[in-house]
Amino acid sequence: MTGSEARPPLSPSFRLAYVPGVTPGKWVRIWNERLPDVPLTLLQVSAGEAPGTLRDRGADAGLVRLPMDRTALSAIPLYTETTVVIVPKDHLVAAVDEVTLADLADEIVLHPLDDTLGWEALPGRPAFERPATTADAVELVAAGIGVLVVPQSLARLHHRKDLTYRPVTDAPASRVALSWPEDETTDLVEHFIGIVRGRTVNSTRGPQPAAAQPKQRGRSEAKGGGRGSAAGRPAAGKNPRGGSAGAGGAKGGKGTGKATGTGKGAAKGVKGAKGGKPRRRP
Repeated sequence: MTGSEARPPLSPSFRLAYVPGVTPGKWVRIWNERLPDVPLTLLQVSAGEAPGTLRDRGADAGLVRLPMDRTALSAIPLYTETTVVIVPKDHLVAAVDEVTLADLADEIVLHPLDDTLGWEALPGRPAFERPATTADAVELVAAGIGVLVVPQSLARLHHRKDLTYRPVTDAPASRVALSWPEDETTDLVEHFIGIVRGRTVNSTRGPQPAAAQPKQRGRSEAKGGGRGSAAGRPAAGKNPRGGSAGAGGAKGGKGTGKATGTGKGAAKGVKGAKGGKPRRRP
């Protein structure tokens, strides 16, 4: 992915399939803000139809439920839902905060054909026949025929005033995932992956600004300050013409001064700078 700031090539549309109970509204809104030139089309499909829709290229990507047949499909799990049991409001289960599968052992537990939970062994007692859909099973619960174990989002989707639900602590859980054909990981798919994973416009995966170049030093700084300090004044203890304050003494022979240009040595250096002691005439 080139980053959320760099837009992928324009496309007529990005087709996103989603299964009942999943609410893609937040991600769709972010997509429309970041890619207003690429319309996102939503396609609702049943949980059982979702894998085939993606393999047949009926959608570019899909929000699906795991477990599912993942042949030729890539998938990124997004979150795991709480599993609940739907019961009438006057049912004994409604009096407690949560239940286990053992608490449902004497109940008729409906198992619709579009069930999304990966059961190893079905709980409770089986019904005479399986309802075709989750919606049909909810109607049977309202009629007092049995109870229904589903992901919490489906219980909310099929909410009725005469029904309620409670968490089932040891039931299988349904995971919601983003899936797409494994050989069709396009730029648009990568962009949607970034959105569902919460990457921002300033994502670190986006193009990074060039590293700031160090400010070029002045000529005098590069050469160690030249003859003077940064303010253009001679350094302490230096003769403005170069050399130490006692340099003149060195030229005068005996009169040598210290480099600091202070003290008696400096005075002798000044005297020596005038030519040293005069010779006596014969």
